[in-house]
Amino acid sequence: MAIVEAKGLVKHYGDVVALDGLDLEVQEGQILGLLGPNGAGKTTAVSILTTLLIPDAGSAMVAGVNVLEDRMEVRRRIGLSGQYAAVDEHLTGFENLDMVGRLYHLGKEQSRKRARELLERFDLAFAADRPVKTYSGGMRRRLDLAGALVAKSPVLFLDEPTTGLDPRSRVELWDIIKDLVASGSTLLLTTQYLEEADLLADDIMVIDNGREIAHGTSEQLKSTFGGDTVEFVLDNSDQLGRAVELLGEVAAGDIRSAQETATVNVPVSNGAASLTRALRILDDAEIPLSDVQLRRPTLDDVFLQLTGHVAERGETTDQEVSV
Repeated sequence: MAIVEAKGLVKHYGDVVALDGLDLEVQEGQILGLLGPNGAGKTTAVSILTTLLIPDAGSAMVAGVNVLEDRMEVRRRIGLSGQYAAVDEHLTGFENLDMVGRLYHLGKEQSRKRARELLERFDLAFAADRPVKTYSGGMRRRLDLAGALVAKSPVLFLDEPTTGLDPRSRVELWDIIKDLVASGSTLLLTTQYLEEADLLADDIMVIDNGREIAHGTSEQLKSTFGGDTVEFVLDNSDQLGRAVELLGEVAAGDIRSAQETATVNVPVSNGAASLTRALRILDDAEIPLSDVQLRRPTLDDVFLQLTGHVAERGETTDQEVSV
């Protein structure tokens, strides 16, 4: 059952079309990964579904509530973690979470109890009584995500939750997100990290220029928009031309070769079976190999084919923040 549903969302910023009739659904207890280049409309879609923006056209339901008709009730049923940590740096970690609980009308005792629980869960108990301005970027990000969970909302919106984090912090947040879904939460996750969607999302939608351009599971997208490739490295580059000719029997597309590296890349439709057949062909022709590998398609391949460019990553050298 769809717990988040949007139909025909349209949003303009002057002459710029941010959303152009976008439809989407998130099934209960699952993660929808919303992928797209910068400016594709991901954050605009999240902002509409979380009542922060009003669409120019279209409709949306979240947790059984009409987003346009009862914004306050929608807010009671969702948690949101935006692209930037929305925490008060002058308050302590505990005070930040306690304040969120009070805003949700949990009451003094319950708000404090929930704050302590989440600080433990997010490995922040050691810094609970320190001002947030002393926290590292990774700690602030974890605190922000904890704030989205204070009310135990059935639906969570995470807008690029790991952007700017170092690899270790990113993996830690992935583990937390997995635990959330295992406990019954439903997530809409926007991300610029394709490996993040590959690892976490049950369902993936790729959007560009405010429109859906592909939709399916990670494996479905890979099989539809990218095939397996077998790379052969020959012992002798003089046999490259003959190898290319022979491997045409198993190729499912154009073969690429490189004389300087003595490599042949062969697109195939059935990876393991095609690899076995190709090895027999080369062995019968007495063409020795120094290496061979079967490469599965990645979401990067899919993204490149769909949008014409690689995914846009945040700066990862000077701007990465650690725990």
